[in-house]
Amino acid sequence: MSDSNEKDNHKPLRIAVLVSGSGSNLQVLIDAMQAGALPIEIVGVISNREDAYAITRAKDATIPVAVLSHVASGKRMGIKTFETHASAQLTTWQPDLIVLAGFMRVLSAEFIDNTPAPMINLHPALLPAYKGLDTHQRAIQAGERQHGCSIHIVTAELDAGAVLTQALLEVHQKDTADSLQTRVQKLEHQLLPWTILLIAKGVLDLKTISAQTASNPTYLPALPLKLWLNH
Repeated sequence: MSDSNEKDNHKPLRIAVLVSGSGSNLQVLIDAMQAGALPIEIVGVISNREDAYAITRAKDATIPVAVLSHVASGKRMGIKTFETHASAQLTTWQPDLIVLAGFMRVLSAEFIDNTPAPMINLHPALLPAYKGLDTHQRAIQAGERQHGCSIHIVTAELDAGAVLTQALLEVHQKDTADSLQTRVQKLEHQLLPWTILLIAKGVLDLKTISAQTASNPTYLPALPLKLWLNH
C-alpha cells in the first residue's frame, strides 16, 4: 500500500445526511463521530421538512443544516426545486458519502446520477422484499417469520440498488406494526454505523460494488453482509 493511500485511510469519511423526520439514526452517527468511534465527519444535513427534529439534533452538534421545505412564497418546494438546491449544497460540501436516513422524497434519476458522491439508503425491510412504504404492517400481514432493515446503494429505481448489509430479527407472534417498527429501529441504529465503518475502512467499495456483486468472485463475501440480532 502506498503512502498516499495510508494517508487517505486516516482521513475521516466526509458524510452528508438527508433527513425528513426525527433523525434518530442521524443522532447515532453524531454520537459515534463525537466519541471517536467512527472515522467520519458529518459535513452537513439537508432536511426537506422544516419541522424535522433532525434539524435540532444537527444544530446542537454544530453541523451545517440546509432546510429545503418551502419556497419564498410559502408554497411547499417541488422536487425539481429541491433537487436543484440540494445538488448545489452537496457540491459545496463535497462529501465522500451521502446517506439517506429517513428521507421521504423520491429522487430523480438525473439527481442521483449527478451527485458528487455515492449515495446509500436505509430501508426498513429485508430487500428485495417490501420496497416502498408501510413495510412493517405488510410483513406482519404476510405472516413473515423474519424482518429487519437493509442498506443499499441508491439508484433511479426505488429501493432497487445493490444491497450492502442487512440486520435481521424474528417476528414475534404478538408484534404489531408499531412494536415491529420499534424493534427494527434498534437494528437500524446498529446497522448504519457498522456499514459506514465498512465503507470508511474500504471493505465495501461503493464505486465498484455493482461489478463485484455481478461477478461475485469467490474471494469476496457475498452481499448483503448480514447481522443476526435479537431485539
